[in-house]
Amino acid sequence: MDKVALKERIIHIYNAIGLIEKFIKDVSESNFLDDIKLQSAVQYQFLIIGEAVKYIDITILEKYPYPWHIPRSFRNFIIHEYHGVKMERIFYASNDLNSLKTQIEQILKNEF
Repeated sequence: MDKVALKERIIHIYNAIGLIEKFIKDVSESNFLDDIKLQSAVQYQFLIIGEAVKYIDITILEKYPYPWHIPRSFRNFIIHEYHGVKMERIFYASNDLNSLKTQIEQILKNEF
């Protein structure tokens, strides 16, 4: 993948994280579970994250300490097991993006 396309994928991840943070800011788990539009919006951003991670060269990902298989697996789970997705898990994952965001910021800083 060329450097421009790679940077674009990294920015997609960064923006998706930002949107999830914006969507769930000051939202309780109870409110999240009652809001199907919010659930759908957050899930979509997780799909973007997981899809974009798939296209980042493994040699770059290996430089940054993060379990990169998790966003890919989470995307696959949401896509293929949509009928079994627990919204509590989506909410929990939405509040657990700091380390991914840090690694994405480091990639943007160091690789481009």
